[in-house]
Amino acid sequence: MRPDPDPASRPQVVAHRGASEERAEHTLGAYVAALDAGADALECDVRLTADGHLVCVHDRNLKRTATRRGVVSTMELAELTELDFASWKNPWADLDDEAPERDEEHDRVLTLRKLCEVAADYDRRIEVAIETKHPTRYSGLVEKRVVELLRDFGWDRAGTPARVMSFSFTALQRVERLAPEVPLVMLMERAQYWPALRRVIGRDWLVGPGVEELADHRWLGPRITSAGHDMHVWTVNSRDDLDLCLELGVKAVITDRPAYVLDQLGA
Repeated sequence: MRPDPDPASRPQVVAHRGASEERAEHTLGAYVAALDAGADALECDVRLTADGHLVCVHDRNLKRTATRRGVVSTMELAELTELDFASWKNPWADLDDEAPERDEEHDRVLTLRKLCEVAADYDRRIEVAIETKHPTRYSGLVEKRVVELLRDFGWDRAGTPARVMSFSFTALQRVERLAPEVPLVMLMERAQYWPALRRVIGRDWLVGPGVEELADHRWLGPRITSAGHDMHVWTVNSRDDLDLCLELGVKAVITDRPAYVLDQLGA
C-alpha cells in the first residue's frame, strides 16, 4: 500500500542539483526538469566568482562539468557564461537523432539569483536549499553574499522558503549571526562526528547525514532525532534508501531522481 500522497504526510522531496540523474547538474535545464517532476524543493551548491557573483557549481574547478579548465573563484561571471555546462552529461547527443533539441539558456552556468527567481515565480511554493562550499579563498564573504541575496527576496525572515546548509559549522554560525531566522542544516559526512556536533549545534538546527552513514550506523538516526533535530538526508536514490528514511521519520530526502522518489511515495 502506497503512503498518502499529501505532501504534509511524506518527506519533502528535494532535487539534488536539480534532476541531476537525467540532466546536467546545476543547469537551469536540470531544475526545470525537477520542477516538472513535482519536486518540493531545489538543492544547489554555491561558489563565489572573482567579481562577486554566486554561481551554482559544486567543484572548485571546471574540469568535470564545463568545456574548459579553470577555477571558479578566479573567473568572472562573464567568462563562465560563455561556457557549456551541459554537454559533458551526454557527449554523444549530436549523433543521436532522437535527442531533444538543446536550449542554450538551460545549459549555461546558473547564478543563485536566477535559481531563486525561478523558485519565487513558480505557481506553487518551492523551497531552496543552498549549500555553501568550504574551504574557499573568500571565506565568510560567501555567507555574507548569500544572506544579502536572501534579503533581496525577503527570504531572511521567519517563513522563508530558503535554508542554508554546509559541512562547515563556522559557516553556519556566520549565517546565524547575519540572519537568525533562516533555517540551518548541519551536513555530516561521518557518523563519528555526531557526539561532538551534538554539543555545539543550535537547538533548532536541522541535521543532514548521508544515507549510507544512516544505513551503516543504525544508532545514528535515532540519536539525532532523540536530541530534538529533524533530518534532511542525502543522497536518496533507491527504494532501500527511501524505506530507511521513512522508517526514521526523515523530514526531507535529497535525491538525484525526484521523479522516481515521488513515484515511490505515491505522489
